[in-house]
Amino acid sequence: MVLVLAAGAGLVLAACSPPTTGAADPVRVLAAASLHAPLDELLAAHAESTGGPAPLVTYDGSAALLTQLREGAVADVVVLADAASTSQAQDAGLLAGRAVEVAANTLRIAVAPGNPLAVTGLADLARPDVTVVLCAPPVPCGAATRTLLADTGVEVPRASEEQAVTAVLAKVVSGEADAGVVYVTDVLGAGGAVEGVAIPGADRARTTVSAAVVAGAPHPDEAGDLVALLGSAGARVVFARHGFEAP
Repeated sequence: MVLVLAAGAGLVLAACSPPTTGAADPVRVLAAASLHAPLDELLAAHAESTGGPAPLVTYDGSAALLTQLREGAVADVVVLADAASTSQAQDAGLLAGRAVEVAANTLRIAVAPGNPLAVTGLADLARPDVTVVLCAPPVPCGAATRTLLADTGVEVPRASEEQAVTAVLAKVVSGEADAGVVYVTDVLGAGGAVEGVAIPGADRARTTVSAAVVAGAPHPDEAGDLVALLGSAGARVVFARHGFEAP
């Protein structure tokens, strides 16, 4: 098993047993779009540690990933953005064993730098002068958004509903939308291209990210090592650096 340990600003990978040399074919990972930055970092370090090929990663909305698995997509590991998606995968027999909780995330409103329309909370998203995009209901960020809107009683007209949180962020960055509800991590990862507006009570719709070995994985041993890595204390340091919370 390979664990990630924090060492200053970087990573040190220590093997509890001799590292696997990697399969001839790379491990295939399906991962929620919101996890792009930390997973890229962790998977690169994992590949360097094992000496095997770098995992092949497909990033998409969790709902789309579930559809891919149901339709027979070949994968070793899946990382989903919320507990509901993980439960669906488990109930459908798509996972081998139990999923491991690896991180958590909360929502934030993304607006243009400087917040030109003075958006201060969810209620402002109902204003006629604010063009809003949200995640679609089946997507974890969409389900979490609707929980918060229901709690506050706010009805938000939206210009579109997107199948991945990255698409919501992209429309705010491009100026196609004035505001969008995304994750805290998306705002941080945008590098100043958007500004974040905190949502009071966002913890009520906190989402939990989980990783699991896919049923019928071509490389089950390597997949198990990778899931253990993502659930390690060292990996939490990496997730935290990208704005995620501990699960």
